[in-house]
Amino acid sequence: MATMIEENGPSSHEKTEVSSSYQARQKLEGLLNKNMRIRMTDGRTLVGLFLCTDRDCNVILGSAQEFLKSTETFSQGEPRVLGLAMIPGHHVVSIEVEADSLEDEQGFGVNH
Repeated sequence: MATMIEENGPSSHEKTEVSSSYQARQKLEGLLNKNMRIRMTDGRTLVGLFLCTDRDCNVILGSAQEFLKSTETFSQGEPRVLGLAMIPGHHVVSIEVEADSLEDEQGFGVNH
């Protein structure tokens, strides 16, 4: 049996996948420790610091607070303090990042 050896390295398709995967990872890493608001399928909204996610889109929030009704700002309503919270990916309706969290990075040369 003969084996084929690519002398020119990986194909351009593989390079594109690696590049877009790398860019997506960089973008996610840039959101670490930013305030996020996550709306869930049951109508609840959780607000907290983005700590991590996985391939199933499960999200871990630190210092999380739960709001029973949808809110237009991060501070409206009577919150219930949860602390560390895991939101299953299939219950996530939307994710928003607090604008002030992103503006803090602008002084460090991050492009948005």
